[in-house]
Amino acid sequence: MNNTRRSLVLAALLLCAAPLLAQETAPAAPAAAPPAPVNWASLSPPQQQVLSKFGDQWNTLPPARQQALARGSERWLGMSAQQRDQARERFTRWRALPPEQRQALRSRWQQFQSLPPNERAIVRENFHRFQQLPPARRQMLREQWHNATPAQRQQMTQHAREHLKQSPPPHSPAPHPQPPHR
Repeated sequence: MNNTRRSLVLAALLLCAAPLLAQETAPAAPAAAPPAPVNWASLSPPQQQVLSKFGDQWNTLPPARQQALARGSERWLGMSAQQRDQARERFTRWRALPPEQRQALRSRWQQFQSLPPNERAIVRENFHRFQQLPPARRQMLREQWHNATPAQRQQMTQHAREHLKQSPPPHSPAPHPQPPHR
């Protein structure tokens, strides 16, 4: 197997192994102060318009939910029409998922978020490399991962980690917007 192909395979395996990496490298989260409530009047008029369906119940929402909605409205207002259409489509697909699958995705997102910034950058770069593979190759790699035993997955993960130690760190991409909290 040539070096480029080997690198792509390892990148794809790392992408598949990201949840395992997160489990082993996640730092203990310090106790955070409880979130502060967001006053409805502190939101800009465009934010209030975006969040109008929450207006009557705003003060009854938990502060964390208020903050998440306020951040989400800021992101929404900063999007182009095309980005908003794409976000609507993703939300429609999200809502169509079974609850168990949504919870699994939330859990993986939290694991990803718990990674140190340099490891998140590596996972993102490997994801982009994986996306550039031909569809048949991506499917073959997914099937290999899904058909692997836990021991084989552990071995794939270890092999990917060893490869990472030998590879220079990727460039730091621009931060990706976080999905809205649901």
